[in-house]
Amino acid sequence: MNKKQNYYFQTDLILLLLAFAIISFLAIYNAQQLEQYDSNFVLKQMIFYVIGIGMIAAVQFLDLEQLYKTSLYSYLGGIVILALLPISPEFIAKSINGAKSWYTFLPGMSLQPAEFVKITTILFLAAVISKHKEKFEVSTLKTDLKLLGKLLLYTGIPVFLIMLQPDFGTAMVYLFIVGMLIILSGINWKIIFSLILSGIAVIGMALLVVIEFPGFAIDTLGVKAYQIDRVMTWFDPSQQTADANYHFERSHMALGSGQLFGKGMGSIEVNYPEAQTDFIFSVIGESFGFVGSAFVVLLYFMFLYKLVTLGLNIYKHSPFGAYFCFGFLSLMLVHVFQNIGMTIGIMPITGIPLLLLSYGGSSVMSTMLGVAVIYRVAVEETIQNDYLFK
Repeated sequence: MNKKQNYYFQTDLILLLLAFAIISFLAIYNAQQLEQYDSNFVLKQMIFYVIGIGMIAAVQFLDLEQLYKTSLYSYLGGIVILALLPISPEFIAKSINGAKSWYTFLPGMSLQPAEFVKITTILFLAAVISKHKEKFEVSTLKTDLKLLGKLLLYTGIPVFLIMLQPDFGTAMVYLFIVGMLIILSGINWKIIFSLILSGIAVIGMALLVVIEFPGFAIDTLGVKAYQIDRVMTWFDPSQQTADANYHFERSHMALGSGQLFGKGMGSIEVNYPEAQTDFIFSVIGESFGFVGSAFVVLLYFMFLYKLVTLGLNIYKHSPFGAYFCFGFLSLMLVHVFQNIGMTIGIMPITGIPLLLLSYGGSSVMSTMLGVAVIYRVAVEETIQNDYLFK
């Protein structure tokens, strides 16, 4: 293997992806042992991962400069497919539980555009920040406000389109990502502090309306009854109906029954819906116990640490690559915290998957697309280090 080939062999990222893939396959295999499932989810998940690996290989033919230049077109393409979703006919975009969030191509084949637009939005926001930094080497309050306005506008467009579906959980992911990028972009702390206070006030007001005036939230604001049940269950599970508590109780039962080392392969007993997607961490807890669950958390920590160090190391060479790392870090962080948090009862239940582990074509392939860009950043960081120490 020559030196150029060595650049493309990022051992740490390869091993991390391999570990996530194996755990995902084992957990989904256990989940589909429940009587409610009659589909081979493991085989489908393997196909999604293979497609994702193909994406990683394809992106390596582009350098960061090319990704930077095409980020606007990627972003606009994502906005178009989101905008067409609500007006698409039912045979292309079917309404499921009152939400139009998926394109359906063939029976059993569907695509959730909001998942892929997360990556194109992060890509474009990273380009916006790096271009702004290049143009305004010395920041002022005026230039910081200008950057803030751009970031909020470019994020607000996909958030608005996603809220039309409606998909509140996914929209919140976008807001978390842009919030993290605003903080890391070096905008004046006074502006950031004002934003944080405003965000706390808005969230507090929203929770107050949902808790104290649920009828108004449903009739006027369009909040769904099941969403109110989830929030109320999060605040006080003991006061809610058995139906509202069902997911919490089953998830806790699964995690607790796994004890220290779990029940092993093919021994899952606790039955609950969406075990292979939203509640895959509960399956891991029941199958592999506290040790297996802790290992999964450690894997995510190692991946997030890799994103932090990679972003810091590449910053001098490519601020664009660095900000993409930080944006993708934000995406992984909010998904991991929310998904694991809801399974253990510290966060309200949403449909946010556990990235790289939960079953789902859109989730896996969009995440692998993000990893593909991260892999390219790692390749270029390795090349720069090699040149530096020659």
